[in-house]
Parts: sequence; C-alpha cells; structure tokens
Amino acid sequence: MVDFAGWDMPVQYSGILDEHRAVRERAGLFDVSHMGRLEVSGPASTQVVDSLVTQRVRELESGRAAYGFCCNDAGFILDDIIVYRLGAEEWLVICNAGNREPITSLFAETSARLGANFVDRSDATALIALQGPRARALLPEAAALKRFRVETLIVEGIPARIACTGYTGEDGFELMCDAGQVEALWKLLLRRGEGELLPAGLGARDTLRMEASLPLYGHEIDAKTRPFEAGLARFVALDKGDFLGQAALRAAAEAELPRQLVGLVMKERGIARQGYAVIDEAGEVVGEVTSGGPSPTLQQNIAMAYVPLRLSALGSSVKIQIRDKRVAAEVVAMPFYRRSK
Repeated sequence: MVDFAGWDMPVQYSGILDEHRAVRERAGLFDVSHMGRLEVSGPASTQVVDSLVTQRVRELESGRAAYGFCCNDAGFILDDIIVYRLGAEEWLVICNAGNREPITSLFAETSARLGANFVDRSDATALIALQGPRARALLPEAAALKRFRVETLIVEGIPARIACTGYTGEDGFELMCDAGQVEALWKLLLRRGEGELLPAGLGARDTLRMEASLPLYGHEIDAKTRPFEAGLARFVALDKGDFLGQAALRAAAEAELPRQLVGLVMKERGIARQGYAVIDEAGEVVGEVTSGGPSPTLQQNIAMAYVPLRLSALGSSVKIQIRDKRVAAEVVAMPFYRRSK
C-alpha cells in the first residue's frame, strides 16, 4: 500500500506481472474510487460543462461520454477528464484524484456564476473498473453497452452507473455505486470471476496504460503542457463555442510545436524512467522521458518522451541517459499495444 493523492492505494495484490497478464488475457478488477466524481445539473448545466471542456460536449446525446481537457487561460492542461451526459440537463465529470480540488473549485464556481446545480459526489460514491477480454461475460448486465456509453443498471440488486470506458487498452467497464455498497459489488464480481479474475493495483494499471500509450497527468501531461504537443489535438474542438483557454489554444495550434511526445523502444539493455534525459547524436540533452518500463505483453522496454520535432519521425535514433550510461532507443508508433477486435 502507498499514498496516492491522499489515498491509501494498493501497488499490487498477487503481483504486477500476474495482474497485468490477467487483464490482457482474462480480466482484472481495479478500485479507482480515488478519481473525482462531479455532477452538474439544471438548465445552465450544459453551458457550464461546455465552457470548461475542450470537447464538443454540447453535441453529446444522453448516455454518451467524451474524453477531453480542462485548460487554463494560457491553454495549459489543468486536468484530463471524461464527461458523461446522463440526461438533457444532467452531467457527470470524472477527474484525477490529484486535481480534484482545483477542478472541483472550477466547476463549483462556474456553476454558481451561471446558475447550475453542482454536487461533488466523490465521497458519497465509489468507482471500480472491470477490464479485460472477459469483462462482458462477467458483467452480462452491461454486455450490450457500447464504447463510451453510460447507463444505470442493477447488478444483483445493487444500482450502478456503468460506463464502457477504461484505462488499460482493453474492453471493459467502470462501475459507480453508493460507497456503502461497493464492498458487496466488488465481492460479487470476484465470485463471478473466480479462477480467471484478479484484483489489480497501481503497478499493473501503470504498465497497462503505458502499453496502450494513454497519458497520465503529472507524466505525459501537466500544467506546462498543451494538448497538441502531447499528440492529443483530436480532443480539442477549436471551432466550437467559447471555452476556457480557447484563444491561447488557437494561437498554439497555428504555431510550430515546441516539442512532440513520442514512443520509444530501447534497442539496448536498459530501462528508461520518468525524468531520464533524452540525448541526440551530438550528445546534447534534447528531451525527457515521461514514462517508461518493461512491457510484459511485448517483452520489450518501452518509454514515452518529449523530443524536438526533428527527432519525432518514426525510426529516429536517440539515447537515454540511464545513470552513467547512454542507451540507444528508437522512435516507434504509438500505441505500443492495440487489442484485437
């Protein structure tokens, strides 16, 4: 157990490799109750959410979800979030635990200014994630739920808001229920998956999301990063109505990128870790690793890093400073891993 944004979180249960493989081959169960869960409702709720999020949330139908960003006036990322439209005037926003306080304040203040209802439901609810190719078989109540859809369903008498989203690169669901019922929900899912489903911790969550090249706040994105340099421009709708940071993001979109996030595969023995320097052929430090480690699925050491545009092309060669050695790496396409349909 470790401290994670003020929460006691498990790094592993039975072992990171076993948990990782379980998710890739069968199913894994994660407690992600540390994520913030914010609800906005009322006639002005759509205006509130649309004004704070880079995505075209206003166009979402009820029961649909979208991934996007909350940015500041300068266009830097305050947090990456998932927005769910629960009804015509009802919204759910999932934010990162470490950013819960500033994002909560942003939505609460904007809701108060525009006249919408705001409730932070993070402490009253819990959130667990069932991920892997066997997820639909283990949760038949949601078997028909499509990607980035959300619906309230009953799981053996427990009402749960179930979304077809996740953070592993696999099929699966996130289940939000009352905090007092999450233990029962967790145990019944483990009973259903006995012999194939493993509880999984932060270690496997990180290796899985890294293989799928999914950004982690504080690593690939932060308050000094704009979405474009992270390769996430598709989640920014510059031509929609006004939203926080729009003007700065428009200007940034027209300018040359200062750097680019790339995928790396180590060509020599060595593991790249966050903060390790990226070195060019002239021996100059030109970038920094954001995430890195062994890929259990691919049996390679992989990493993500920011580099200058001149080194961002596939096949480019760089070196990673690992302690007193410079280890060769090659720029490759992301994601490193993509599940078969």
